[in-house]
Amino acid sequence: MGTPGYEQGFELTLIESRLGDPLKRKKSTVYFVNSMSDLFHEEVPFAYIDMVFETIKQAHWHTFQILTKRADRLAEYFTGRVAPDNAWIGVSVEDKKYGLPRIDMLRSVNASVRFLSVEPLLEDLGTLDLENIHWVIVGGESGPKARPMKPDWVESIQAQCEAQGAAFFFKQWGGWGADGKKRAKKYNGRLINGRTYDEMPITTI
Repeated sequence: MGTPGYEQGFELTLIESRLGDPLKRKKSTVYFVNSMSDLFHEEVPFAYIDMVFETIKQAHWHTFQILTKRADRLAEYFTGRVAPDNAWIGVSVEDKKYGLPRIDMLRSVNASVRFLSVEPLLEDLGTLDLENIHWVIVGGESGPKARPMKPDWVESIQAQCEAQGAAFFFKQWGGWGADGKKRAKKYNGRLINGRTYDEMPITTI
């Protein structure tokens, strides 16, 4: 906080003057768009989102990862639109009630990479339909009130990714270890079945 642009704290603020910043960076990189917000927030006009994607299209040497919990608005926006090839579009899938329905809405988006951020994973998600989903990221919850993530929940998702051809990336355990013990600090252990999973989606970018 205190950084220019955050004078209003976390109140939604549109800063059009920053939209061209990626064009100034000539070395290719990965941008996580709105890492502390949501591009598809109800108060972000579609006209503004158009400008964001125009920058993404122009900055074709970068990769832009866009994650949202507002999958209904995401699907509405992309009706009749196609995401630039360098825009990876994803939804959060933390549980069955709220997370799983977002997958079908994501599937309707015309994008080169569609991904799921299963972080924090809060329960066993059961059987997943990963058709036309290219990448699945899984991680545990962090912070003093973190809820535990069970190894079999993660193993189930990994097995389903392997069976259905989706890349699987295990990010971290969060506030709990694979042994079921709570850690005083964030636990960054990344082993599942004795190995790490760093799979990435296949792209032409």
